[in-house]
Amino acid sequence: MNAAATDRHDAARPGPRVPLRDHVATSIRRYLGDLDGCDTENLYEIALRELEIPLFAEVLEHCDGNQSRAATMLGIHRATLRKKLREYGLA
Repeated sequence: MNAAATDRHDAARPGPRVPLRDHVATSIRRYLGDLDGCDTENLYEIALRELEIPLFAEVLEHCDGNQSRAATMLGIHRATLRKKLREYGLA
């Protein structure tokens, strides 16, 4: 989405923008509630995977599939992005 499209999209949304961390916190609270008293020992790994998969997919789409641009936008090396994409079955 280009800057003009982003501005139009944001202009249609009333009120202040909610920070991403607030959305993440809401999702984590919901997930923990869904555990219904059960524990998990790998929440960090689960959360990282669940964040990275849609993050990489959306950024790649935003960059029209250009992995170099996507890696730059993400602030990671292209080789790291390619490795993660293979790991998650996105490549």
